[in-house]
Amino acid sequence: MATTTASLDIPQSPDRVWQLIGGFGSLPDWLPYIPESELSEGGRVRRLTNQDGGVIVERLQAFDHDVRSYSYAIEQAPFPVAGYLSTLRVHAVPGRPDVSRVEWSGTFTPVGVSDTDAEELFHGIYADGLAALLKTVSA
Repeated sequence: MATTTASLDIPQSPDRVWQLIGGFGSLPDWLPYIPESELSEGGRVRRLTNQDGGVIVERLQAFDHDVRSYSYAIEQAPFPVAGYLSTLRVHAVPGRPDVSRVEWSGTFTPVGVSDTDAEELFHGIYADGLAALLKTVSA
């Protein structure tokens, strides 16, 4: 099993950041490489379309509004992994009510690629996504 995590401090309160990213269908609001998200099954499944027209289907596994966190599994995607589970969290930064630490992590089993290659792929996705989030909230 491989794992990776990216985190970034965002100059906004945790509640404000969670308001933007905490909805399971909200990726298009802050992630430019996912322009479409269609929810089904009562909001527990999202069908994402990336900027190249590729489809990713993800299922919500856990959601906790109070701790500002949700976890999801990939059911269908063009990625070389199986058993993918990811969590997106917004943490308070002690002593800094105007700053949030956003953490995006994942565990998965690489298929046809090395652990390192799969970890680099998802670390890049997470880091690019967090950079896009920072740009969105800074606009």
